[in-house]
Amino acid sequence: MPSNELALLANSEIDIEGRMPWSSNATYLVSLTCAGEMVGRAIYKPVRGERPLWDFEPGLHRRELAAYRLSEAMGIRLVPPTIIREGPLGEGSLQWFVNADQQQHYFTIVEQHTHLHEQLRQVAVFDLIANNTDRKSGHVLIDDNGHLWGIDHGLCFGAEFKLRTVVWEFGGEPIATELLAGAARIAQQVPLDIAALLADEEVAAVRERAQWVVDQAALPVDRSGRRYPWPLV
Repeated sequence: MPSNELALLANSEIDIEGRMPWSSNATYLVSLTCAGEMVGRAIYKPVRGERPLWDFEPGLHRRELAAYRLSEAMGIRLVPPTIIREGPLGEGSLQWFVNADQQQHYFTIVEQHTHLHEQLRQVAVFDLIANNTDRKSGHVLIDDNGHLWGIDHGLCFGAEFKLRTVVWEFGGEPIATELLAGAARIAQQVPLDIAALLADEEVAAVRERAQWVVDQAALPVDRSGRRYPWPLV
């Protein structure tokens, strides 16, 4: 992706094209225009469209941004560029739209694209550290260049460990050295631009989970069979 996407997200005019189907919270596909020219699309999640949750405080858009920054801090380029800004329906997260093969998702990728398994292991490590409670199969996208992206991270970073993910095929396998290095950086200090978006106890929990990854140096196995989201796709 071009390096100017954050600038385009921040400075373009936002026009709503339509609401995304199957989303529990209000999620909109928007076009981005500069000087009357369309320069891209994005996914807009306004705060006012959130459904109240008992286990997450209002402001899931901040967790979307925290996920992008965590991905960058780990050096894995998993989450599409994301910012927070004012939009047509008020403040919300704005994430660059990935042109993806809509016939592909985690289950098809893990079966049909073995050359992408290393990227899927990155997803698994990221989800451990972020404490992703909602990694559905459809939240893993493959773009036209064969790069994998993870989306929908509003339900991440809770202080209580509640990992729910479909990515369990690699349980027991060692974690690559570069991934351990990224986890070690987070365990040493959560970057301030991430910590500022979370509660203090959530920041402490991020460090603890990152340190667990470093200490174990292998992906976990779900022996309970219960750490799956629903629906799976």
